[in-house]
Amino acid sequence: MNISRSLPRRAAMTAATVAGALTLAACGSDGSSSASTPTPTPTASAPASAPAGRHNQADVTFAQQMIPHHRQAIAMADMAEEHASSSQVKAFAQKIQKEQKPEIQTMTGWLKAWGERVPHGMEGMGHNAMPGMMSDHDMHQMKSASGNAFDTMFLTMMIKHHQGAIDMAKTEKQHGAYGPAKKMAADIVTTQTAEITQMRTMLGTSSPSPTAH
Repeated sequence: MNISRSLPRRAAMTAATVAGALTLAACGSDGSSSASTPTPTPTASAPASAPAGRHNQADVTFAQQMIPHHRQAIAMADMAEEHASSSQVKAFAQKIQKEQKPEIQTMTGWLKAWGERVPHGMEGMGHNAMPGMMSDHDMHQMKSASGNAFDTMFLTMMIKHHQGAIDMAKTEKQHGAYGPAKKMAADIVTTQTAEITQMRTMLGTSSPSPTAH
């Protein structure tokens, strides 16, 4: 008889306990959901207007330095049309123009999309020059030369210029985050390393590539 009386009482207590536990669980769930799952907000590192993929300061520096660096190479190539005596040198200068002008346009687009400053002219000449940049004096000296003297000067200076571009591109490959910029840097290393070899052949030298480590 005692057992039969206690069964309904135990069932009622169990039901009350379960109901209370469910109520507490629901309250706990409501209280924790707002703290553990905040609504995501856009960040400055990934603005909606940026090109595909994130970028960092190394990418910005690469573009801001490589643009004037390319512009100077194009200015040197422009001189070859008038001052060079070798058809090989003139053809090589045209190749540089065709390669680097589109790259300038691409890098300019990146900087504008990122809201960064686009350099003007050949910023970086002088004491704070980027690697391989010619000084004002170098550019004037080249412009004053002609014939074989110009050809030798152009090739010698352009080798140095390419070496600087390769150094800058390697830095971007190592520290950059933006995929297209890192790809352009890799292309610059490959293309300009081959062009250094070509220019050395045109000069009649056979020194090992300065980019080899």
